[in-house]
Amino acid sequence: MFWIMGGDQLIRSLQKIDASPFTAELNEQMEHVPFAGFHFYDLIFPLFVFMVGVAITFSVPRMIRRQGRGAAVKRIAIRSVILVLLGALYMGGVSNGFKNIYFAGVLQRIGVAYFFAALIFCLCRNVKALVLICIACLVGYWALMTFVPVPGLIAKGTGAPGFLPVYNFDFSHFNPPSCASGKSLAYAIDQVFMPGQKFEGTLLSTLGAIANALLGIFAGLLLQSQSVLPKMKSLWLVVAGVVSVELGFLWGLEFPIVKLLWTSSYVLVACGYSAILLGLFHQIIDVWGFKKWCQPFVWIGMNAITIYLISAVVGFPKVATRFIGADIAAALGSWADFTRAALALFFVFVVCRFLYRRQLFLRL
Repeated sequence: MFWIMGGDQLIRSLQKIDASPFTAELNEQMEHVPFAGFHFYDLIFPLFVFMVGVAITFSVPRMIRRQGRGAAVKRIAIRSVILVLLGALYMGGVSNGFKNIYFAGVLQRIGVAYFFAALIFCLCRNVKALVLICIACLVGYWALMTFVPVPGLIAKGTGAPGFLPVYNFDFSHFNPPSCASGKSLAYAIDQVFMPGQKFEGTLLSTLGAIANALLGIFAGLLLQSQSVLPKMKSLWLVVAGVVSVELGFLWGLEFPIVKLLWTSSYVLVACGYSAILLGLFHQIIDVWGFKKWCQPFVWIGMNAITIYLISAVVGFPKVATRFIGADIAAALGSWADFTRAALALFFVFVVCRFLYRRQLFLRL
């Protein structure tokens, strides 16, 4: 959450201070890859889903102990629906009409991935079975995208201004399987069955998002294991992460790494890096006990969804511009963007600290 609340702008501004190959590379890493490939910025979203999976291993068993399995399933469903609705509201709600509601946003994907992963974990606690389900999601998605021909698409309407046309399947001809933009099975299914505003491939790629959350569940189970020493947990997470990254890039040679399609190779790469980061921070914070430095990030983490929703209304960079703009920005010169981004982040931390100190949390 730190990055999308202004950390990315902080890094991007460095190029204006010192235009060098290094800062240019940093700036590029703060942008999503247009389609196939992987940048640091492509890690933020799946890392969030991965940590949702880790959290499931703590929250779901607690719900079952306190309320029973049936009540836990109901709670999971309610949480998921609320996340989807909040996500749709964040993306504009019904401002463009009911037929153009945007269901392909960040919170919507988190809500759907959480629903299926938490439901699976609630009903099946056997690790081997969970591993098989995760593999089935990754391999099944790859098989569908690799071997199933893509039905042709026939436009049946222009849709609302600024939106993609409305399509129907044309079963009179099929195109070869593809992962190219606008030519994949995931894209075709979205165009016909995805309600609201259309996207690249949200429905079918849910398989990848579920696997993403399940991999987080495995990390959470490792962290809770009583038979593994804390330092070995860190080591296992890092080693597993490295292996996952390597497998992901290797698979990417055949099944491209595409964030918009949440491909299986993308899941392995993103979850691999997520596991490495989790292992490193577990070692630093929980094993070595260096905790004070990360307190501001705890403030953000405890209210991640809250501050994400607040940012849609407040716009912290715009608030910062009221203090760092016009004459002051001119006086700061090349440091203006950096100072503005730092001030915006400061406001974020102030709000999150206020909520944390008063124990005000958005509980779904």
